[in-house]
Amino acid sequence: MIGQVLTNSAEKEKTSYKTDITTEKPLRSVAKSISWRIVGTIDTIIISWLITGKLDLAFSIGSIELVTKMVLYFFHERIWNSIKWGR
Repeated sequence: MIGQVLTNSAEKEKTSYKTDITTEKPLRSVAKSISWRIVGTIDTIIISWLITGKLDLAFSIGSIELVTKMVLYFFHERIWNSIKWGR
């Protein structure tokens, strides 16, 4: 009886976890894109500043990169969400 309850509970957790992975909503992809791009843009600005020695140029490079890579990441994420391989 107790073993069956634990087994049923574990099966429910697996099912809900699996469902959550396969049904990610576009808004979640947007949030992930934004948070990742903040990290990536700070990295790009620091690297650009170290290479060029010019903070204004580093911010220019970082701002352009912020927009383009966010859009690219969003579509990359949506394409991967439609691929069944590995799930």
